[in-house]
Amino acid sequence: MHSQSVRLWNNFSGRLSAVEEVQLRPQVSGAIVDIRFEDGQIVKQGDILAVIDPRTYKAAVDEAKAELAAARQTLSLAAKEKARAEKLVANGTVSKRVFDERVSAEQVAQSQVNRALAQLELAEIEFDHAFVKAPIDGRVSRVELTVGNQVNAGPNAPVLTTIVSTGKIYADFDLDEQTYFASIYDANKVSGADQKIPVRMTIAGGKTIDGFIHSFDNRIDTRTGTIRTRALFDNSDGALLPGSFASLQLGTSAEQDVILIAPDAISTDQDRKFVYVVQSDNTVAYRQVTLGAEVDGRRIVTSGLEPGDMVIVNGIMKVRPGMPVAPEILQASAS
Repeated sequence: MHSQSVRLWNNFSGRLSAVEEVQLRPQVSGAIVDIRFEDGQIVKQGDILAVIDPRTYKAAVDEAKAELAAARQTLSLAAKEKARAEKLVANGTVSKRVFDERVSAEQVAQSQVNRALAQLELAEIEFDHAFVKAPIDGRVSRVELTVGNQVNAGPNAPVLTTIVSTGKIYADFDLDEQTYFASIYDANKVSGADQKIPVRMTIAGGKTIDGFIHSFDNRIDTRTGTIRTRALFDNSDGALLPGSFASLQLGTSAEQDVILIAPDAISTDQDRKFVYVVQSDNTVAYRQVTLGAEVDGRRIVTSGLEPGDMVIVNGIMKVRPGMPVAPEILQASAS
């Protein structure tokens, strides 16, 4: 019996949650004139999902452009008047007061241009908001509002749909205090500041997906003795859905030396587990053991055995403590 280096895993359960989730609400008021997505559709950031009647907002843009053109024309005229007054004041034809008035008029005209530019920018923003776009890549929920509905902007605006990201997905679960500190200590022992604590998730059909711990909460819940933990997994195919149950295994950052034995070597005596070992004089001895997790079909022995012990695997029903035997050494993978 030899110790082997393996990565240990602890079982937990949790729920999946989206990395990004957006409730899409209208940012301008008006009637919905077009819906450009279907329930459950995958969308890209910037895709137009709905259109709120844009005509009044387009008219506001055109009006702002006209006001900007007029303001620029006024500024051009004021600049010419100031330049003319500047020449005349030099030879004494006009007074300094007249020149100052021309300078002030140009400054006022420039302010009007700046104001018109701001009004145009605001009008263009509202016109753009009439075309409701996806702010993130992801999957949309159902269509909550259909064509013809009147919507109002603001914090109480109705939700058009919800979008959840699909590229990555979180698994949230509660980690007991002991395992949390063991995981942190184990990760700190491993060289490399970016060392990640591994997590595995088992989905339907027994398939496993590898991920890692993304974050821990900033406190332990004193009522339960657990800390809220979040793992991150790849979900590029979008198959994993927020809200789903997650069967998780938290692994150690580094492999640990443990003793593994085959299940066939383990016997039960009421509520105790034991194995038979061969002593140095080739006689059988009873050895009570404490078992840990299962690793690749074998069980970890946390106490009761030492490296070098010979454990009987075959024929355990035929032996008794003190009985002499002629052991045959099996391969370590079987013992």
